[in-house]
Amino acid sequence: MERTLQRDYYLSEEIFQREKERILFREWFCAGREEEVPNPGDYLVLDVAGESVLVVRTREGRLAAHYNVCRHRGSRLVLEGCKGSFAGGIRCPYHSWTYTLDGSLRTAPFLDENDGFTKEDLFLYPVGIASWGGFLFLNLTPAEAVSRGYGLSAQLGAIPERLRRYPLEQLRSARRMTYEVNANWKVLLENYNECYHCGPVHPELCRLVPAFKQRGGSELDWERGIPHREGAWTFTESGTTNRRPFEGLDDDERVRHKGELIYPNFMISLSADHVTAYTLWPRGPGHTTILCDFLFHPSEQARPEFDPDDAVNFWDLVNRQDWAICENVQRGMQSRVFQHGFYAPMENASLDIRRYITEKLGG
Repeated sequence: MERTLQRDYYLSEEIFQREKERILFREWFCAGREEEVPNPGDYLVLDVAGESVLVVRTREGRLAAHYNVCRHRGSRLVLEGCKGSFAGGIRCPYHSWTYTLDGSLRTAPFLDENDGFTKEDLFLYPVGIASWGGFLFLNLTPAEAVSRGYGLSAQLGAIPERLRRYPLEQLRSARRMTYEVNANWKVLLENYNECYHCGPVHPELCRLVPAFKQRGGSELDWERGIPHREGAWTFTESGTTNRRPFEGLDDDERVRHKGELIYPNFMISLSADHVTAYTLWPRGPGHTTILCDFLFHPSEQARPEFDPDDAVNFWDLVNRQDWAICENVQRGMQSRVFQHGFYAPMENASLDIRRYITEKLGG
């Protein structure tokens, strides 16, 4: 068996600060869905590991993102956690400097360029923004990403090809659940990346998907998808639903379950009729906010009998089981005797996070 990361990677504030600078602020960070800013002028204010980011739909319909910081005196432009729509530009509440939705300075009351400043030099601090499958991704160090040719596609790798038949961009969220979990973000990703725990932690899930507990989940073919029990084809307690499968899926995808982990903070689970998407928002070495979106096709949502509860309730049960065991791991690692853990052979996928973190942080 191979060793996990050392305990400090899960407990240390110093290492968490390094992760923020070298990973969370430099990788493409999944931040939600495009549907949250559907119309010109619509905006979101998001907290990415302590940095406030303003996401806005421009008048031309493009997406733009800026640090939520006025170039004049550093005031926040919009209050934290807000969403809404700008009637005109982005106006600072302190001295009324106003910016276009693209981020350029439009007006500074009672000042002109004879006063020693140039509007072109006072563009809002930019944040990189890109989308895939209707999901928004932010990069808080965009100039560096451009200089090294590190676009979103480089981070996604082969995942878009593997999921090409799922209509991700067309889907819409029918429900969002927010979980506050007292565990390190890496503990949550490691848990998602293995099914050695599924037998003891998820009895209801294993009744639906018996393969999850066979040989500790060591023989799961995630690229093809994981089969349900006989007669079941989706993630609900019964394994069935009155919703129709997505059009365009192949024969396996209509009856099997798929999942992908996109570092650093995105987990996506795909059934034939719905998709469950998790964005992780690290708040500190021992706390993570998780937003869980339940995505369905608009044609299904438009049906009078549409009710997402069969999927939502089942996933909520499984989610809470996961978060509880992850919190238990976080508490256990704080013991003075714990220095590192071990990966069992069927946890080889979880080794990826060790390689990922050491590559990004060094050591």
